[in-house]
Amino acid sequence: MNATSPRKSSCARSRSCCNTELNTVAPATPPITNQTLFTIATMLVKTYSAAVNGLDVNTVTIEVSIVPGIMYHFTGLGDEAVKEGRNRIAAAMQTNGYAFPRRDITVNMAPANLRKEGSSFDLPLAIALLAADEKIAGDNLSSYMMVGELGLDGRLQPVKGALPIAIRARAEHFKGLIVPKANVKEAAVVNNLEVYGMETMTEVIDFITGQREFSPMVVDTRKEFYERQYKFDLDFSDVRGQENVKRALEVAAAGGHNLIMIGPPGSGKSMMAKRLPSILPPLSLAESLETTQIHSIAGKLSQDSSLISCRPFRSPHHTISEVALVGGGTNPMPGEISLAHNGILFADELPEFNKHTLEVLRQPLEDRNITISRAKYSICYPCNFQFIASMNPCPCGYYGDPTHHCVCTPGQIQKYMNKISGPLLDRIDIQCEITPVPFKDISKAAPGEPSAAIRERVIAARKIQQERFKEYKGIHCNAQMTERMIHQYAEPDTQSLDMLRMAMERMSLSARAYSRILKVARTIADLDGSDNVQLPHIAEAVGYRQLDRADWAERGK
Repeated sequence: MNATSPRKSSCARSRSCCNTELNTVAPATPPITNQTLFTIATMLVKTYSAAVNGLDVNTVTIEVSIVPGIMYHFTGLGDEAVKEGRNRIAAAMQTNGYAFPRRDITVNMAPANLRKEGSSFDLPLAIALLAADEKIAGDNLSSYMMVGELGLDGRLQPVKGALPIAIRARAEHFKGLIVPKANVKEAAVVNNLEVYGMETMTEVIDFITGQREFSPMVVDTRKEFYERQYKFDLDFSDVRGQENVKRALEVAAAGGHNLIMIGPPGSGKSMMAKRLPSILPPLSLAESLETTQIHSIAGKLSQDSSLISCRPFRSPHHTISEVALVGGGTNPMPGEISLAHNGILFADELPEFNKHTLEVLRQPLEDRNITISRAKYSICYPCNFQFIASMNPCPCGYYGDPTHHCVCTPGQIQKYMNKISGPLLDRIDIQCEITPVPFKDISKAAPGEPSAAIRERVIAARKIQQERFKEYKGIHCNAQMTERMIHQYAEPDTQSLDMLRMAMERMSLSARAYSRILKVARTIADLDGSDNVQLPHIAEAVGYRQLDRADWAERGK
């Protein structure tokens, strides 16, 4: 017992010395906390894109967090197309030699209370996933906004709204914008912003990581705009005869007035309506940019176009639905009236349209914008368009035709005309009757006046109106005058007022028709270079209210 005690004591001292030596030599190890574990295990990456809602564009921050696990979580109020992007991204990564991260992934699209729609978020989400998984370096991600749909092979498909997204990227002071190559000319219209058109996801990765250099797309905006301003396929020189109708179209173009043509089949209604854009004043650069944004959001721009430089001409079929006409839908899109913004909406065979569909035009014709309110969204689209319509005068089409006999009774004619409501007709400033030109007159008639000559008179009249309304915001032509402006600029003299009073009593015109007549008379005076509205101007303007006559269905019977 005594022999063993010293050995135990010696061993204990030895261990004590070892511990003392280790404590003296080894550095202190900091304690492992929950924060340390989170920092080691988590990778958080942000990329930037944009969400288009109507004409409003909001910057969207795509946050990707990867931690150990096997789940995929998505937050941020994305629609089905956004959520399906995971499958497209996984296939694109696999095709291009990258594995989809097999860990716990959380994707958040901020702001989380803003609806995100469409497939344009595929590209920024794929880049964020690769950077969070440390497959690529993400040092430059904060300098660029990017949009693009991914094909399963990794190629970038075109998206809608590239132009307004580019405008938003410049406003947010991003260095550049990455878009599919099909959208690059459209987005490069915006100056002071580097716009890169990419064909594949691999090209985007090489650019972001600095492995390849790409040059931004440069578009000479003014050259693109002015080169195409006066390129028209149709011209009024092709129209022989019909001088009264061409005069009515000239007045409509000069003042921005709505117009309807009533005549038998084959009298040239559609032919002349399609030539109306050739005599309208050219778009300003600001109008062109606004119009192009709407067409960009609707996906109506061709790949080789950057700016719309001619006024749009939209001619929907009479079977069009209410939603297609005014806009909206599950995924809200501009309707035909907004696609005709700063241009013409042509309704051929007006009575054949659904009556309820026509009635929704009444408010946009007055307010020049349309607000679409649904349970999940409320969007306002501009729709400052010129409404041009054509129609037959009766069900058989030959009422008033000197070469064909009409078989319709006055009651049938009146019933046919009643398909167009009085309030809608009141909003149409010019109502013009048209009769077919006989063959002998067509063969003998000289070519008509070219569009260029008519356009010069129209532009001169518009310049007078621009000078007149320069102090008023949003008023550019006579058709947009308010009641106060009508009394200020279109007040007729005593003799003209007496004649107008008699015409209104005989034709039972409404108060709105009275205002329309004065607006048209003001435009006719501008075409004549007259400072005041005179009797001949009032007389011609009254002559453009043919459908308001109570005996219209009985005339010529």
